[in-house]
Amino acid sequence: MMLVTVGIAMVVGLGYFLGIYNSLIALKNLIARSWSNIDVLLKQRHDKLPKLVSVCEGYMKHERQVFDRLSEARGALVRARGVAERAQAESQLTSALGQFFAVAEAYPDLKANAGFLQLQSRISDLENQIADRREYYNDTVTTFNTRIQQIPDMWVGQWQGMQAAELFKADEADRRDVEIKFAIAS
Repeated sequence: MMLVTVGIAMVVGLGYFLGIYNSLIALKNLIARSWSNIDVLLKQRHDKLPKLVSVCEGYMKHERQVFDRLSEARGALVRARGVAERAQAESQLTSALGQFFAVAEAYPDLKANAGFLQLQSRISDLENQIADRREYYNDTVTTFNTRIQQIPDMWVGQWQGMQAAELFKADEADRRDVEIKFAIAS
C-alpha cells in the first residue's frame, strides 16, 4: 500500500513538474512571438519612412536638421541588437517622427498633399499598433519573470537555465519635453 501511495505521489509530482515546465516554455515562446510581432511593425514603419521623406523634401527644403535626425534614427534602428538597443533606437525614431510631423504642420501645401496625408495616417496607425504590441510584450515578459522567481516555478526555471527577459523600456530622452524649432524660409 505504501509503495502505491509513493508511486501515485511521484506521478502527481512529475505531472506537476511537467505542467510548470510546459507553461514556462509556452511563456518563453510567447515572448519571442510578441517580440517578432513588434519587429514586423517596426519594419513596416521603417519601410514607409523613405516614402514620407520623399514626399516632404520638396516642401520642407529648409528643414535639413529634421531630415537628418530622422535618417540618424533609422540608421540606429538598423544597427540595434537586442531588446534594449532596439528599444532605445525605436524611441529615438519615434521622437524624430514626432518632431518631423510637428514641423510639417508649418507647411499648409504639404498638409494638403494626399500622399503625405496617407503616409502620415499609416505611420500613425503603425505607431499605435507598436504601442499596443509593446504593452503585450511587456505584460508577457513580466508574467514570465514573475513565474521564474516564484517557488516552485523558480526551481524548474533554474534547472532549465531560464533567465529573466528584458522589458521594452522607454529611453530617458523620451520622457523629456520635445524642443521643436521651425526654420523660417528667407
